[in-house]
Amino acid sequence: MQNFLDFEKPIAELAGKIEGLRHLSDSSSDVNIAEEVSKLEAKADKLLRQTYAKLSPWQKTLVARHPDRPHCKDYIEALIEDYTPLAGDRAFAEDFAILGGLGRFRGQSVVVIGQEKGADMHSRVKHNFGMARPEGYRKAQRLMDMAERFDLPVITLVDTAGAYPGVGAEERGQSEAIARSIEKCLAIKVPLVSAVIGEGGSGGAIALAAANTVLMLEHSIYSVISPEGCASILWRSGDQAKEAAEALKLTAQDLATLGVIDEIIAEPMGGAHRAKDVCMTALGDSIEKHLQELSQFGGAELRQKRRDKFLEMGQKGL
Repeated sequence: MQNFLDFEKPIAELAGKIEGLRHLSDSSSDVNIAEEVSKLEAKADKLLRQTYAKLSPWQKTLVARHPDRPHCKDYIEALIEDYTPLAGDRAFAEDFAILGGLGRFRGQSVVVIGQEKGADMHSRVKHNFGMARPEGYRKAQRLMDMAERFDLPVITLVDTAGAYPGVGAEERGQSEAIARSIEKCLAIKVPLVSAVIGEGGSGGAIALAAANTVLMLEHSIYSVISPEGCASILWRSGDQAKEAAEALKLTAQDLATLGVIDEIIAEPMGGAHRAKDVCMTALGDSIEKHLQELSQFGGAELRQKRRDKFLEMGQKGL
């Protein structure tokens, strides 16, 4: 069954009526209700378009977190051939919140790294809801080192509410691991393209997203803190999350204006979860285009351009 968000209730009601009429049509061959179904479908499509044409930042946050939205594993399966996962940080443990490995992207060998939230309760617990521990970021650093050693482009897929804030993670150097991962992103001499496919939360996101090119899906979000976290700090209550989302400028459109990201990838009407294959293909096309553009630069120039990009951030769009 399709999951509807709170602001989609009118659309959900129409979908329920359509399903009921279809069921009635199947059980009663004497009743022809195709015309009525067609009218309701047109009405639902119009309402969907009107709703998604004026989403607020908070509503975009809800879409970015939609349980049916395609995750890192889905993109890897759709875009990467001959994928070979690589595990462990060679120091402490394997972190299932970050997936990574070797594969072929449209004929080109690449290293792909991404945060996986999980699709059901069992997999969400296994992947810790996409919140990585230090060993996850150290695994990412190891894979980026390997990519540089073999001159392979790196693709990162960002989808996390933030790094895991548990006691064990802090004891093992969470902040140091994130800082080292950002440093590694800025140091490697191979093309690095990052895509925010859902939530881009705090340092946990930028640890993989300090890239030559940063892409964002149309209804994804990217911010220094979650709206709930911001509200709890400013207003001592998570009830002001909607107001916080407005102030944080976390939508793809806001971030493109501020020069934080390089391109917005259009999603199917109603969000990526309504036509996953279409969305994944569109992202693949954009990644391919940018990798081709970056391939003309040498390693030292790629690194310098990446560093300059982040040093210049904050100087426009304000």
